[in-house]
Amino acid sequence: MTRRALCVILCFLCGAASMYAAKAGTSDKKGDAPLRLGKFSVCLTVKDIAASRAFYEKLGFKVSGGDQAQNWLVLQNEGTTVGLFQGMFDKNMLTFNPGWDRSNKTLSDFDDVREIQRTLVSKGLALATKADESSTGPASLTLLDPDGNPILIDQHVPSPEK
Repeated sequence: MTRRALCVILCFLCGAASMYAAKAGTSDKKGDAPLRLGKFSVCLTVKDIAASRAFYEKLGFKVSGGDQAQNWLVLQNEGTTVGLFQGMFDKNMLTFNPGWDRSNKTLSDFDDVREIQRTLVSKGLALATKADESSTGPASLTLLDPDGNPILIDQHVPSPEK
């Protein structure tokens, strides 16, 4: 089997497993509700933002935010969001935005970043940066996955009213 064929099969299996889990509403432990992390995007560190923009536009992405003069852009292709950042981050990063749907519209009900933080800490995860627990507005936290990949949970809207 070629490496490409193996990658296609693994991607299909991951997608099928995630669709099954979402449909079944499963989580790691019985009784645990999944964290609602919000809008997902991949933030890429790029060497030449103009070249990267041109490349992703050829893949069908369109600019939906950012400022190329400030070396950052957000591009979307249907439900996929990619951020391009030149000279801002050391590594590519996964980003979640609690409180936003994929169009950056504020959700009426979502898991606040401070709730997410308490859950992550209770599960034994170490946080690289923490949200201020005494605040109620926009806040963020970061953590690293086992391979050192940064994950940013960045809430831009006030806490939901409960």
